[in-house]
Amino acid sequence: MDALKGFHPNVVTPRARNYLRIIVHCGVYEYLRIPFGIKNSPSHFQRMMNEIFPEELSVGWLLIYIDGIIVCPKTWEDNMYRFSRVLTKIQSVHRKVSLKECHFGFKELKALGPVVSGSAGYYRQHIKDFESKERPLYKLCDKETVFKMTVDIVKAFESLREALNTAPLLLMPDFKLPFKLYIDESGSGLGAALHQVQIINDKPVEGPICFISRQIKPTEARYGASQMECLCLVWALEKLNYFLEGCVFEVITDCTAVKSLLNMKTPNRHMLRWQIAIQEYRGNMTIVHKDGNIHKNADGLSRWPLPNNIDNPAYVPEEASPQIPIEGISVTDLNTTFFEEVRSSYTQDKNCSILCQLLNKDCKDNSLIHALDEVWRNSYDEGRFHLLDGIIYHRTKHTCVMTVVD
Repeated sequence: MDALKGFHPNVVTPRARNYLRIIVHCGVYEYLRIPFGIKNSPSHFQRMMNEIFPEELSVGWLLIYIDGIIVCPKTWEDNMYRFSRVLTKIQSVHRKVSLKECHFGFKELKALGPVVSGSAGYYRQHIKDFESKERPLYKLCDKETVFKMTVDIVKAFESLREALNTAPLLLMPDFKLPFKLYIDESGSGLGAALHQVQIINDKPVEGPICFISRQIKPTEARYGASQMECLCLVWALEKLNYFLEGCVFEVITDCTAVKSLLNMKTPNRHMLRWQIAIQEYRGNMTIVHKDGNIHKNADGLSRWPLPNNIDNPAYVPEEASPQIPIEGISVTDLNTTFFEEVRSSYTQDKNCSILCQLLNKDCKDNSLIHALDEVWRNSYDEGRFHLLDGIIYHRTKHTCVMTVVD
């Protein structure tokens, strides 16, 4: 089922209407209903849907993603009862569903792109070593393979059935509860594991929600251990932003330097850039130092990281060095006659002749300095003149120019 008109049935509070003003040539307008295109609209609508169906979501037979609603019955009678229950609750909060987007009684359907069906492949992300377990069964689908029941096929079927009947590894995030972010680096890779403590069968259970890892880039290999750990935190916050933005969470690390990242008084250029990048999490994030044995999940991810390429969801592209093209090169070859004329011209100028004597290593008569004009004397005192092969050069901050007498 699909909720009708999406965000529009929800009312914007008077306090928030000022932020949704639109100024056009004919006046100023304010949204009274939540519009599409606002950053917080999806999360607000998702939160509202979760509050309407708390029991159904906790049991697990109802799936909701923003305005998409999927009911998972076991029998046809169960199907009718659960649909009736969902529609009654939708009606009680004065909401409607789009009839043309509703599909009733189907064994499989498309949701968010992939096909949702009874096949085991739907849970491949939640089952460890899924590919190796299903390989014997997958070979039976080959047209050239003769069907023959073997011990390997029976074991593959039994292992998949057992995996499907046990609780899945990954938890669905509950944005009302705090998260735990485990981070670690190993010198060759970065790893992070996002966990949450949820109530399962009336008991608090901590379980994983998401795992990410990547290999370090060549430019990052020069970082020290403390810098690498801080880099791991910044990278994890960037890649898991859609989980952590606006939520309270705890960062668990085995490096004490990460705790001081936010309050470092004299950071280097990398640390300063990372400080600015994580400022938005300052009020919601708590950094806790614990021994490395406590979070072997992130440690294992960092020691066996995924390649840093586009197939990795946590991929970070290599920063390309700026290249400045050379438009043209001009080369001038001066003959020896030119340099001889420059050297001989120094004898005709008072300042140049004095400089030639002063810059000569054998000259010890410092009284010649006072014979220079004031401008020349100041440049000499600042060490701007140099004598090379009998030619006087004047050096500034960015240039070095040959001195020639007109």
